Amino acid sequence: MKIESMKELIQQCEEEGKTISEVMLDMEVENSGKTHEALIDKMTARLQQMKDTIDLGIQDPSSSPSGISGGDALRVNEYVKKESILSGNYIGDAMSFSIATSESNAKMGIIVATPTAGAAGVLPGVLFSLHKNDNTPFEKLVEGLFTASALGYVIANRSFISGAAGGCQAEVGSATAMAAGAIVELKGGSPEQAVHAAAIALKSLLGLVCDPVAGLVEVPCIKRNVMGTAIAFSAADLSLAGVKSRIPCDEVIKAMYDIGSEMPRTLKETALGGLAATETGQQVKERMFKKKGGFE
Repeated sequence: MKIESMKELIQQCEEEGKTISEVMLDMEVENSGKTHEALIDKMTARLQQMKDTIDLGIQDPSSSPSGISGGDALRVNEYVKKESILSGNYIGDAMSFSIATSESNAKMGIIVATPTAGAAGVLPGVLFSLHKNDNTPFEKLVEGLFTASALGYVIANRSFISGAAGGCQAEVGSATAMAAGAIVELKGGSPEQAVHAAAIALKSLLGLVCDPVAGLVEVPCIKRNVMGTAIAFSAADLSLAGVKSRIPCDEVIKAMYDIGSEMPRTLKETALGGLAATETGQQVKERMFKKKGGFE
């Protein structure tokens, strides 16, 4: 079994009367030769690792080896608990969980690339916010991972998911689309609504460049993961309300591919443009690489 487009994914779900997560699981069984149970166990282990990463990072005030990130997950977590957070607990918790994951990545901790290390904070942030605020059971979150995997599978095969190939739209953009679709399905939405949510989310991040300061996946990457969680929830709410993407998801993905192909190399993970080329960005780079080829 091979699904080559979002349109095919929706058709497959409708023909079989299954959710996106169920169709993805069936496809993996067929393609891998493993049992449903073995694949669910493997995905459960991935989800547990996401939780472990969040649990470790949420209270960690330490800085990354570069010194340019660290401690923000704790700050946001404390703010969510003590203040009347403007964006609400769903997004507030998702933000803190996302930062915890991305900061752990910067500190060389264990993360689950969803779909890449640079965008690893969006999906766990969203899923575990639902777990905390909506009492979504752990086993349902596993289904959400399969849903996100199906959406990411289509995006990766029709476009790209790496910042070096297509800019940050390909990383955080793809992760946000995956998360938005997963939210919709976990909240009882249809496969079509999940795909509309993915399209709305991805549209909102088209053109986003990859411009890591000093070439590290920290600034602005960590905060972009955070923004991805807010967009994912917004896109999911729009879709669940009945709002549709006027541009079909497959065409949105194609647009991302075209934009990424036309994007100059200075804005695709080379740290030669954008925020990396600002005065402060260059100062950070010079401080970190005083000695050629290494940290000071």
